Amino acid sequence: MSRTTLNLGILAHVDAGKTTLTERLLFAAGVIDQLGSVDAGTTQTDSLALERQRGITIKSAVASFGIGDVSVNLIDTPGHPDFIAEVERVLSVLDGAVLVISAVEGVQPQTRILMRTLQRLGIPVLLFVNKVDRTGADPERAVAEIRARLQLAVIAMGHVNDAGTSGAGVTPGDPADDEFRLRLAEVLAERDEGLLAAYVAASDGIPYRRLRAQLAEQTARCQVQPVFFGSAITGAGVAELVAGITELLPAAAGDPAGPVAGTIFKIERGGSGEKVAYARMFSGTVHARDRLRFGANLAGKVTALAVFDRGPATPRPSLSAGQIGKIRGLAQAQIGDRIGWPEPHHAAAQFPPPTLESVVVARDPADRGKLRLALGQIAEQDPLISVRQDDEQQEISVSLYGEVQKEVIQATLASDYGIEVIFRETTTIYIERPAGTGSAVEVLQSDDHPYSATVGLTIEPAEPGSGLSFGLQVDPRAIPLYIYKTAGSFAGAMTSYTRDALRSGRHGWQVTDCRVTMTDCGYYVGDGPAKQVLATPRTTAADFRKLTPVVLSEALERAGTVVCQPMTRARLETPTDRLGAVLAALARVGAAIDAPRPRGELAIADAVLPAAAVHILRQQLPGLTGGEGLIETSFCGYQAVRGRYPSRTQVRSAASTGVRNSPERAMRGHPVDLQSGLADPPSARRTPGKRSRRAPRSR
Repeated sequence: MSRTTLNLGILAHVDAGKTTLTERLLFAAGVIDQLGSVDAGTTQTDSLALERQRGITIKSAVASFGIGDVSVNLIDTPGHPDFIAEVERVLSVLDGAVLVISAVEGVQPQTRILMRTLQRLGIPVLLFVNKVDRTGADPERAVAEIRARLQLAVIAMGHVNDAGTSGAGVTPGDPADDEFRLRLAEVLAERDEGLLAAYVAASDGIPYRRLRAQLAEQTARCQVQPVFFGSAITGAGVAELVAGITELLPAAAGDPAGPVAGTIFKIERGGSGEKVAYARMFSGTVHARDRLRFGANLAGKVTALAVFDRGPATPRPSLSAGQIGKIRGLAQAQIGDRIGWPEPHHAAAQFPPPTLESVVVARDPADRGKLRLALGQIAEQDPLISVRQDDEQQEISVSLYGEVQKEVIQATLASDYGIEVIFRETTTIYIERPAGTGSAVEVLQSDDHPYSATVGLTIEPAEPGSGLSFGLQVDPRAIPLYIYKTAGSFAGAMTSYTRDALRSGRHGWQVTDCRVTMTDCGYYVGDGPAKQVLATPRTTAADFRKLTPVVLSEALERAGTVVCQPMTRARLETPTDRLGAVLAALARVGAAIDAPRPRGELAIADAVLPAAAVHILRQQLPGLTGGEGLIETSFCGYQAVRGRYPSRTQVRSAASTGVRNSPERAMRGHPVDLQSGLADPPSARRTPGKRSRRAPRSR
């Protein structure tokens, strides 16, 4: 009997019950003999100590079980908003998903974010309304919220008996029930012309078998979303959900004999410290001892493979299309790397950048060196958490999405590396953009020039959000090919030097959204005239690496920079009678507010505000709305700070001395122009130009 594979994600707002549902599915399939408890910290997929202590999922985990001839790889994902990037990484490898919604709380802010992401990536979804046995459960209200707030074409696949009691049960939709068949036919016919014609012509209705086949097709095309009901705690309705998973969600596709193609979605460290890459294969087959191409022109030899198949990952000689497994031997692998052919299965995940950072300090100064290495390894498991070392201030900082990540990093450092740390106050991460165009050049053998190379660079603004680009406008004969072999490798090295140099701009923040062009290049090989006063050594790669930040610093000084702060787009739902208080709070934090819109008893207000103000708004919202307000946020770029620009040193100093970096203080000190950018104050601007020092160049 042939077996198929289904890679399934379980997603939900925090505390909706997805980890408990994962336990129930594993128990029902016979993978575990006893149900774990989130509250007791005994669940199968929450393996981190902090996950067990807090009762939340922090890292995605893979478990596998069988349903008939289908092997299901089930991926439990974090629900806390701080770990949305972890969720998005997992989505890129899924065939389908179950989105869990509480029958008590209904559609919550993170639910909407997750559903929008699933729709953007084209991932088929089943909805599971959980906790029907809890006091206050209202499954019908939950379905109404799903229709209204998620704007989905949903089909209820049954109904709940005795909702809100410990004896709550689920009755699945009955093919003999005319009302159920009619409701199913109407929803499906709206999205299929052939079915609509049959619906109009058939006097005795459409055969139920055809309706079920059409339901599976439209679910796979993300046109409809079936809704199941149940309780992960009691097991009510779980059997119906399991049947829906295998019938309605599409199995993994891909040709095991095709070209090798896959995605690395998770990195962990093995017992001896080696990297272990979790990968989903979309095509082809990887064998142990294969030399595998991955990432940006990297390659490594596969030393061992383990495949998830109806239980934990077990050693196997190969990993084929549709499967998820662990690959050892790829020492340079990073999360998001493509394996083999670079064609992605789904659209690439769009990660908002972290907008917060905090300085990490080892309690024991002797651990400072170990701390940098440990943080680097932690960052490998989450590439959006970058580590920055400030040699001048002798400080190490990490970028963050929220305060919970601090606890995760702190606990990981203590348990896995034996390093006790403290975090300073969290501060906002600003960026710098060039205000104009600036150029500079350092010429080989000129006065006071300690490097054996010529480097000329021009920096200019680029489109917001474009990042950094580097280009060459030099005579190819001026490129030291004896060092870099090809013009392409020289350009790649210079791009890396440039990126490193722009990690800290005029005000200490990363410089981005710019174009850097190399306009002058020269080198010395020891066979030409050298200065008599200072002997010129043969040019090495180190000369270009060390000279690049010197030239860029001068070019950037001439260009000037604009300091920009991260902005958030927020959608607030509030009872209409509380709207005035909410709008006043938005105005206090400098938000630009669109005209509110009524929606029944609620009002919807959209606004753009500084990311630094979101935390305080979240704290105030329950009191302003009687606990009924909701806020949904998304990153929407950077906008220029007006007035005096905040420097990284000033922000760090304020945090280290206990001065609060509150949104209100930030708004008063640095008001925001929400309509347009603002360049440096006139006193800070320089006229772009070039240094005039030149000397004969030797090659």
